[in-house]
Amino acid sequence: MSDNLMRREQKTYHKKATGAALVTVKKHSKDHELKLFGSCFCPFVQRVWIALELKGLGYQYVEVDPYKKPDALLEVNPRGLVPALRHGNWGSYESTVLLEYLEDLNAGTPMLPPLPPQLRAHCRLWADHVNRHIIPGFYRYLQAQEIDKQVEYAEELKTEITKLVDAADPSGPYFLGPTMTFVDVQFAPWVLRLSRVLKPYRGWPDPEEGSRWGLWVEAIEGNEAVKATTSTDDLYLDSYERYAGGYANYDFGVPV
Repeated sequence: MSDNLMRREQKTYHKKATGAALVTVKKHSKDHELKLFGSCFCPFVQRVWIALELKGLGYQYVEVDPYKKPDALLEVNPRGLVPALRHGNWGSYESTVLLEYLEDLNAGTPMLPPLPPQLRAHCRLWADHVNRHIIPGFYRYLQAQEIDKQVEYAEELKTEITKLVDAADPSGPYFLGPTMTFVDVQFAPWVLRLSRVLKPYRGWPDPEEGSRWGLWVEAIEGNEAVKATTSTDDLYLDSYERYAGGYANYDFGVPV
């Protein structure tokens, strides 16, 4: 096994974005009434960041060192957790709440369809599925150290993703069809981390070429709002090292 596992040097946490995300940070560094407090490695932050870019809203991105939380953030969220938004003299936190808030501003490109209400409820239901089942499953699988648990949790995660894919528009490539909407934004940061984190650490497989799942992954990876908020691969690999137990597995397939 030691021939197939590479122990990586312990990395310090990243304090700023890299690659395309860093370019976006610099574009949005000037003071603005709408401020996003975030950390470059956080997928919950990236959700809100993608929404801001997708909607084309003006905003300021404020990078937060998780161990040196600024007073401006603590005024919005006393726990000092990101993401958090300040809009004028108002502020809030929790990524799904913030996505709903940005949608309620009725500015920029909408993420939820205007009608019918049943379709909007459908989107919220499957966004909830991402939060309740896929995200916990992602971390459960990543943190598992025993092979039998990795096998079990890999299957569970694949099952929950399959449910989401089956609920999506058959033609795609996104959840509701040709354009990125609410569920896609909720899910996108973890889609990225399947290949950038679960693949090197746990051998997560690439999507089958031409599959509905493969089309969705390709669309998310190629979306301009997603690309603009995504750092280089090494940032994610380093940031998740402690969750995975410090090993990057480049040779094993998913043990299922």
